[in-house]
Amino acid sequence: MNHYDVTIRETLEVKMKVAANSREEAEQFARNQWKRGEVVLDASHFTGVEFHAKRYSRDRGER
Repeated sequence: MNHYDVTIRETLEVKMKVAANSREEAEQFARNQWKRGEVVLDASHFTGVEFHAKRYSRDRGER
């Protein structure tokens, strides 16, 4: 029987309007808000899921 490592990746997204002088400044503002916990994403922001499986050998740990 084969064995697999399966990675499950969920994507959460939220859009926010930001007044800024540049794209970089807008991203930094949003990043800072997120780091301070002022923007919190939860299950209501779910936009998708991906599954990726990679086979490995139990004997040699090959992938």
